[in-house]
Amino acid sequence: MRLSELGEKEIVNVTNGCRYGDLIDAELLFEERTAKIRAILVPEYKGRLFFTGNINFIQMPWDSIKKIGEDIIIVETDL
Repeated sequence: MRLSELGEKEIVNVTNGCRYGDLIDAELLFEERTAKIRAILVPEYKGRLFFTGNINFIQMPWDSIKKIGEDIIIVETDL
């Protein structure tokens, strides 16, 4: 699977059913020494319709990903 294909998938939390948008809107946090992905930084919009310049991010550990399906990425976290 290519990274561009991953970007089109929506992130969904199986714990609370929350939808976090598409992976393409998120950032990846890497471990500097090993270059391993540590976390996904998902923008937290809190229902805002317009961009105001300040975006907070929710940090989801990479190991919280339980399944990468055809259309969605399923994570399990208490966030």
